[in-house]
Amino acid sequence: MAIGYYTEEGLQKLKDELHQLRSVERKVATQAIVDARDKGDLSENAEYDAAREAQALLELRIAKLEDVIANARIVDETKLDLSKASILTTVKIKNLKNGASMKYTLVAENEADLKIGKISVDSPIGRALLGKKVGEKVDVDVPAGKMTFEVSEISI
Repeated sequence: MAIGYYTEEGLQKLKDELHQLRSVERKVATQAIVDARDKGDLSENAEYDAAREAQALLELRIAKLEDVIANARIVDETKLDLSKASILTTVKIKNLKNGASMKYTLVAENEADLKIGKISVDSPIGRALLGKKVGEKVDVDVPAGKMTFEVSEISI
């Protein structure tokens, strides 16, 4: 698994989710299997099969979260280089076609929330902005076609 960069808040959310899955959801999944097993013949018990599959998916999610957390690195905002766009920086960009300005904070995939202006560094715009400096122009392939933006400001 690749190293992932997170804010302290983002990493804590992952840890909280993992704790919930281990301490609550695991017990629920186990109980569902026990309840289904008590209903008789396992060879024709769809409820049992569904409970086992749900448990397998839960265990897969737990393993993935454990891996993500083990490889997570917290970004120290006080040491960010504001001369170029990087994770956790807020980048103001101007659409050169229509003049509209937008502000986005570049974050890890699972912290992205477009409603509050947080976009993933793995999104098309996020990838295109990484490493860019104020005044640089960037072409981004989006579903509507190619758009050109100019980086007008980088901050925390």
